[in-house]
Amino acid sequence: MRICFVTGGSLSEFRGDPGEVVIFPFQALGEVSYERELSGETNLFEDVALLSKIGKCVVVCGCYTNARGMRRKSVVVAERGKILGVSDMVNRIDGSEFRCGAGVRTYETSAGKLGIVVAEDLYFPQVLETLACCGADVILSVFETLNESLELTLIRAGAFFYGVPVCMCAYGYAQAADPMGKLRFSSPRSPCYFNLEREQEYHIVEVRRRGFFLRRKNAF
Repeated sequence: MRICFVTGGSLSEFRGDPGEVVIFPFQALGEVSYERELSGETNLFEDVALLSKIGKCVVVCGCYTNARGMRRKSVVVAERGKILGVSDMVNRIDGSEFRCGAGVRTYETSAGKLGIVVAEDLYFPQVLETLACCGADVILSVFETLNESLELTLIRAGAFFYGVPVCMCAYGYAQAADPMGKLRFSSPRSPCYFNLEREQEYHIVEVRRRGFFLRRKNAF
């Protein structure tokens, strides 16, 4: 899977090779009002779909959605001219101005099954665990501005804990970690490219626990 990270500029300015999957952070699309999109005043989601159609690829783009004054951090996913869906950040920290959405999801695409992590959801390991349990081939984290080495540590840990490669696209930087927890790619360039090899290795993990048994019902 050839992934293109666009770490700077807007979506409309992008003119490079999109690869199989192209990822944009939040500043690429800015704020999207659902009301204005539905009324035809703006066509930002259409621009995402159009890029996916022209590039014959999957486009993953961060944005700030506004639904009647309720703002959320979101990621829109499109493939070959069709919007596959919008994922919202599901964890709200300390009463942030951005509301939480409902549920995480994966997307079936020609490039594989993509799990999406929106912004600070990366700080909550259960989000990555859920995506891994749902069969994601790769987890894509769309972020704003990195906090020194914290996010790098988290994507490496998440990739190791849940056995799924994790790629991140943030403003000014991109990086990727493999299931061994190793940093496989990092770059401040825009655009920059990474060839991800699919790794689906499974192991049997056993654990001893006290209790946790079911009583058999008496036969009639």
